[in-house]
Amino acid sequence: MSEQFDDHSGESPFTDSVFPDSGSAPTLKGRSVVTLDDIPLPRIEDLLDRAAYIDSHRREVAHTCDGRVLATLFYEPSTRTRLSFETAMLRLGGQVIGFAGAQLASVSKGESISDTLKTVSNYADIVAMRHPKEGAALVASRAASVPIINAGDGGHMHPTQTLTDLATIRARKGRLTHLTIGMCGDLTFGRTVHSLISTLCRWGHVDFVLISPDELRTPEYVLERIDASPTCTYRETSDLGGAIGDLDILYMTRVQKERFFNEDDYLRLRDTYILDEAKLRSAKSDMAILHPLPRVNEITTDVDKDPRAAYFEQVRNGMLVRMALESALLGDELPGYETKMEVEA
Repeated sequence: MSEQFDDHSGESPFTDSVFPDSGSAPTLKGRSVVTLDDIPLPRIEDLLDRAAYIDSHRREVAHTCDGRVLATLFYEPSTRTRLSFETAMLRLGGQVIGFAGAQLASVSKGESISDTLKTVSNYADIVAMRHPKEGAALVASRAASVPIINAGDGGHMHPTQTLTDLATIRARKGRLTHLTIGMCGDLTFGRTVHSLISTLCRWGHVDFVLISPDELRTPEYVLERIDASPTCTYRETSDLGGAIGDLDILYMTRVQKERFFNEDDYLRLRDTYILDEAKLRSAKSDMAILHPLPRVNEITTDVDKDPRAAYFEQVRNGMLVRMALESALLGDELPGYETKMEVEA
């Protein structure tokens, strides 16, 4: 029997939280993270606090995961995400195994994801997996006997990128609410955008400005998620220049060639939005520019020196939040870290 993957079928992939967003928040030890939707907000905030602690206590946490093994199973290309997961484990004192590319794995021989994960669970203590199919991470989490971290599944979810984005926004703005956030570019296939919107809606009090060409508009299920929040709003526009002056955060995305079936459509749309210093003259002096990377040409290199550019900070924050998450799922406590969360009953 072939494995089943969730292709949405027009329905929302966002789930109601299994745990409440206030009060007691169950430990993450031993859990898989397919999406952030079922992790309570206090736990997410604790992960961000842990990441900040790690950044200022690198030496103290260097042996937190001694003897642990992380497996990185990447069925599609990745540079930053895979290396970030691997560096995170190495900096915690653990080791790494895995592959980068489906052609290097037994899937090329017809092995199912379930069988791969049942096998790898015997080798590793924790697994980070990226796959081009929506729902693959959920299939993996059900088959594995160790925690699975979704490192991106198709156009669906990318929870650790969302943690990275939250950490960067909080570092730049000091808060995750009462913000106007522009999402620009490929909003149809951008899993980072979908995942970030879903999570920010749980905090509430965010005004989203969704900037895209008509062909790459935000999917209806994402708009429904915003509508379901009593304190969040959105507006759609194709005009970056007209919207940029209102923004506290500008989240740029590339047009993803790998998501297009027709190369002519990709070539027509890839240069729709290019952020340069000229456009930034209309932006707030403290607006933060985020980008999940890699970029193609949607942000010119002259923007890199602008103090509003935060996308390389995201790279560092990505490693830190993955260090926080890996240690938390393994139940390995960070030496000297004291959680701000209330002691659970």
